[in-house]
Amino acid sequence: MIRVDLNCDMGESTPLHSYLIEKDLSILPYISSVNLACGFHAGDPSTMHQLVEAALEREIAVGAHPAFPDKDNFGRTNLRLPPEQVYDLVVYQIGALQAFLQIYNARLHHVKAHGALYNMAAKDRSLADAICQAVKDFDPHLMIYGLAGSELIHAARERGLPAAEEAFADRTYQPDGSLTPRTQPHALIEDPEESLQQVLQMLQTGSVAVGGEKTIPIKADTICIHGDGKHAVEFARTIYQSLKQHHVSIQQP
Repeated sequence: MIRVDLNCDMGESTPLHSYLIEKDLSILPYISSVNLACGFHAGDPSTMHQLVEAALEREIAVGAHPAFPDKDNFGRTNLRLPPEQVYDLVVYQIGALQAFLQIYNARLHHVKAHGALYNMAAKDRSLADAICQAVKDFDPHLMIYGLAGSELIHAARERGLPAAEEAFADRTYQPDGSLTPRTQPHALIEDPEESLQQVLQMLQTGSVAVGGEKTIPIKADTICIHGDGKHAVEFARTIYQSLKQHHVSIQQP
């Protein structure tokens, strides 16, 4: 039987967009792990607390979603920070989220970088090393979620950290396995059926389309649905129900 984790980036509400937490809560029945914003690109303590409690009630794995300090651009600005500063900001953010789990006698399950930090660490080994060292020093049992085949995955495994190779349900890919930049056309998949077909292809054939009929190999231990996407709830529901119909086991890695 095929097994896969369905994860979602969430907790990215702000005082001006507090309605997003209701959307997050609507997605929880259809996923097996969450990546919660830790305040640097979005989110706030109350949102973190509420979603930690809701996820734990559903036995959903809770992960930290650290980012560059870049609220103005939602963590999507490529900041050139020294590795020691990246180390500190990762420790700081995962520590903040762990505090909310601690009050429920629970522990973090994984760490997944957000936005520019995620995409830069996929290619920049020094950045990947800084993130993974921060995670290992904080808790060597934490899992790293990273782009499939990326430097972040390699850095995690070299340090003995468990790692889950991540693929995306709502993003398109480039021939080198990277995500199509959001600044380019067709970077986002907005049709639920197209998203579902991409997920099924990745799971059933271990490949993903990169334009036209060309495909590249991909490993998908966990599949991401962006909680801030326009159709996030519909995507999550459609993918969850279809995978069940295809006898795919949905469980955290």
